[in-house]
Amino acid sequence: MKKKFLGLAAVALVTVGLAACGSGGDSSTDSSGGEASNKTLVVGASPTPHAEILEHVKPILAKEGIDLEVKKFDDYVLPNKSLAEGDLDANYFQHKPFFEKAVSENDYDFADVGAVHIEPMGLYSKKITDIKDLKDGATIISSNSESDWGRVISILEAADLVTVKDGVDIETATFDDIKDNPKNLKFNHEVNPELLASTYSNDEGDLVAINANFAYGAGLNPIKDSVLLESDNSPYVNIVATRSEDKDDERIQKLMEVLHSKDVQDWILEKWDGSVKPVNE
Repeated sequence: MKKKFLGLAAVALVTVGLAACGSGGDSSTDSSGGEASNKTLVVGASPTPHAEILEHVKPILAKEGIDLEVKKFDDYVLPNKSLAEGDLDANYFQHKPFFEKAVSENDYDFADVGAVHIEPMGLYSKKITDIKDLKDGATIISSNSESDWGRVISILEAADLVTVKDGVDIETATFDDIKDNPKNLKFNHEVNPELLASTYSNDEGDLVAINANFAYGAGLNPIKDSVLLESDNSPYVNIVATRSEDKDDERIQKLMEVLHSKDVQDWILEKWDGSVKPVNE
């Protein structure tokens, strides 16, 4: 009878142990026996400069009890999709106009929790080093991301190469909104953003508009290597986005606090020779 009782007790203990292991979740047990909240923060980012910046702040956040996990993405679609599906806590890869367009088109319930930096877009060429040498009928290659078109047009307009129709908001302008085009420039806007650096390397087109993160990945410095460069008052600030329900999450707030710190912003300026410009918004 005693042996039977001990056997039942052992089975009960094993069952309890298995139930505890199978409960899963993101929580753990602290030393006092209570439940401790999970401090892991998963952020999706473009490889450069976004992921590099996040890797730099990872040890700083660790001291605050936050384990930052960085997931790299090479495209502009999956980071928002992964955020919406709950695979990420936040993402850091997109500029504000792209974010607003993505939210509108996909009905995402996202929040912009703050800007971190501006990456000036550059127009690069293997055929000319001075914009004065741009020939009539030259081809300008840009991405198929419509949120970048107004950006490219504004750079060309600042160089007196085009003007847009009256009443058109330059941020939302398309190539159909160009009014004056004295050099009869041709526009190819069918290339995926991540392929523009390869397009430039293959000597396609006369000018190639490359987003700075992809330019860095190809060893290009926007300030030193571009023929035309976006102005400093660009509205295309790169932001951190999260689901609206998480915008006040202490982990995300701490991340923004660290990203906006003077030490980190000074490091960004030094790391990219001033071609990545930190902001504090």
